[in-house]
Parts: sequence; structure tokens; C-alpha cells
Amino acid sequence: MTYTAQDFKSNQEVRWCPGCGDHAVLASLQRALPEVCEALGYTKERFVLVSGIGCSSRLPYYMNTFGFHSIHGRATAISTGIKVANPTLTVWQATGDGDALAIGGNHFIHAIRRNIDINIILFNNQIYGLTKGQYSPTSKLGAITKTSPYGTVEHPFTPGALVLGSRGTFFARSLDSELKLNQEIFVAAAKHDGTAVTEMLVNCVIFNDGAHATISDREYRADRTIVLRHGEPMIFGKERDKGLILDGQKLKVVKIGENGITEKDLLVHDARCQETGIHSLLIEMKYPDYPVALGIIRDVKDMTYDDNVRDQLLEVKAKSTITCMDELLHSGATWEVK
Repeated sequence: MTYTAQDFKSNQEVRWCPGCGDHAVLASLQRALPEVCEALGYTKERFVLVSGIGCSSRLPYYMNTFGFHSIHGRATAISTGIKVANPTLTVWQATGDGDALAIGGNHFIHAIRRNIDINIILFNNQIYGLTKGQYSPTSKLGAITKTSPYGTVEHPFTPGALVLGSRGTFFARSLDSELKLNQEIFVAAAKHDGTAVTEMLVNCVIFNDGAHATISDREYRADRTIVLRHGEPMIFGKERDKGLILDGQKLKVVKIGENGITEKDLLVHDARCQETGIHSLLIEMKYPDYPVALGIIRDVKDMTYDDNVRDQLLEVKAKSTITCMDELLHSGATWEVK
């Protein structure tokens, strides 16, 4: 069956604030899933959307798929249970920077460590939006918010660094407004066997408007971000005249044509490199010293938790001498009580 984006739109009114970046992420996902179905032979009934608590966690209501709206910080636990119980489902999880990295932080890192085959979309607006503007684990140092009126005194998390530190196999990053790139990333995440984490830099127009404006503004976005694609040289800029090279153990921004630099001197992106060194450097790049890395930064193969559980059960079942519940209850050390 051939699907369109309309097939994945529910009949519910989208209640995000006008101008919220979540709208664009929703549209990208609805456009991506028909392509996923075509590429992998899926039907719409194989998709389930899970969320926790927060503005982004309304997403399951707006998708015409199976859905589960869980409690704060526990979406990853629910996603894990669904995938292990029914491995034929393709599980997508919508979560925010507070929901995933604060109360849900422990579930987040352990799902990645286990490499459960789920797709996590991490909406990062650097604020708690639903509860009206408290600072979050990704709010910038010094950010003035409802709960930090004199500025935060805490260093923020870098979500990609958490993914790498948890032995993550897939990490991508994008801006809410990059609909075409987002669609490309979601399709790749669906094809990835393991935990796929996509950090979406979204704008909260009410409580943190312009959080990503230094890199998202159309006027200078091309000069302040770099879109990475596997096998392609690391080039960026309005004129496509800037690039990245490795200078010792650090990345360095260079201009093509200056000091004898040519395109052949630039780093070629290898998203499938098992070593995390270059991936870590790319994730940590920040403006103004570097362009912010967008696109699929890491996409490597490894064993998955759900496959391992399945294989272990098959192995144990093949060796077991117990064939029914009665045999199980009378196995091992038993006592007769008189």
C-alpha cells in the first residue's frame, strides 16, 4: 500500500502555540513515515508513538498511529517494554530536554546503552515550556528564567555527548525549520537497527524565543552550521567556500583557496566510524568558533537488546526440559507441607 503524509495525520486539533518549532518537526515526521513504509515494507499499523510529559509529548495525539502518552520522564521505559514485548513494532518516542534529560535521564542513558531498537526524537528548546518557563538541563549558563531570575549557575548537558558516553550507535541533530533534512534524518533513523537519537533544536516562542537564533536565522545559517552527510567532504558557508580539517587533535575551520587549501584537504564525514573521537569533536562544535554540526553525525552497527533477548529466549527454550506449567512448578527444590 502506498501512503501519503495525510495518512499519518490524526483528526485532532494541533494545540501547540502558533510559531512553535514543534509544528515543523511534526510535519517532517508525517512526511517521512510514508517513505519509511515504502523503503521497509511497513504498514501503518506497525507504528507506535510514545511520549512522556511536556509540550513535545502531545505528538502522539497528532499522529494517526498507535500511541501511548506516559508519565513524566518514563517514556523510554514504556518504549522499551513495547519493543521487547512486540519486536515487530517500530517505536517512536517524542520527548523534551526536561522530560528526557532531567527526571528521565536515567532511562535515557540506559536505553542507549542497551541499544534498544527505538527512535527517540529529543525536542530541545532549552526551557520547560509546558510548566511555564523554568530552566532545563540544556539551558545555557547564565540563562534568566522563572527559576533562575539572576541567571543559571549550572553548565548544560550536550545531548550528543550523553549519547556517545552511553555507547550510542546513532545520533543526529537538526533545526526545526530544516524540513527536508529532518525528513532525511527520520528515514535513516527508522532504518537504523538500535537506539536512534535525533536532537531537534526547536524554538519556544513564548518562554525562550530565539534560543537558537544565532544559527537558525536564514541570513547567516549557512555560515554558522554545517550539514554532515556520510562520505561527503565537510564543506559549509553561503559560497560553499569553508571547510573543516584536522589540525593535530582539534578541528580547524579553513577557507578553500587560501594557503593552498583545496577541497581534497578537507575531512570527509564518516558517520559509520566505530571510534567516537571525530564524532565527539563534531558534536561539541559551537558557534562562533565553529559551525554547529547538523545531520547524521553517528550511524554505526552493533548488537541490539531486543535481538539479544529474542535469541536468548530461543536458546533457553531449545535446551529446556520443561514443557508445561505443571513441570515448572514441580521442578527444582520442592517441599510437601503437611
